Amino acid sequence: MPRLFTAIEIPSSVALSLSLMRGGLPGARWIDQENYHVTLRFIGDTDHRTADEIVHGLARIQRRSFSLRLNGLSAFGGNKPHSVHARLDPCPAMTELQGEQERIMQRIGLKPEGRKFVPHVTLARLRGVRGGDVATWLALRGSFSTAPFTVSRFVLLSSRDSVGGGPYVTEEVFDLASQATDRAGYKPPLNPPAFVP
Repeated sequence: MPRLFTAIEIPSSVALSLSLMRGGLPGARWIDQENYHVTLRFIGDTDHRTADEIVHGLARIQRRSFSLRLNGLSAFGGNKPHSVHARLDPCPAMTELQGEQERIMQRIGLKPEGRKFVPHVTLARLRGVRGGDVATWLALRGSFSTAPFTVSRFVLLSSRDSVGGGPYVTEEVFDLASQATDRAGYKPPLNPPAFVP
């Protein structure tokens, strides 16, 4: 069964900037540059029939493209940090897209996501790393930010069991309407693609 999640891809120029943050934190398992993403909705292990329903529901989303900007670094886990990540500036359009996806998953019959949506790009997973070392690493890189980038699509990704952070496979791509498309009148595809494992 595939382990699925929806995500926003990170452009290669932004991913390069993120990759320059690697290093200087013993015990960190750094995510490969090509696997950087913003998770919108973790779905988990699904059967193929449910995966087809998910694709069908996601293909009906009608939303415009929007801009995102990475701004600052942080850690999850408090006194026992388990990952470091790049934060994103608040973006109502992204939050609304994530909320719509959550409603679609619940209509399909999946359990609600138990965690609050905190958009981020994971840079490294940590094991046995001291909080003080993470605080120092963050302090040395605290002014990190990128130029805004346009999000013109979101993707359905699958992952296989592995040690932290990929590899991920793009199963489906869902375009967001551009400003020009909006003026012409955007309509979703009539026949959403079927999930192919």
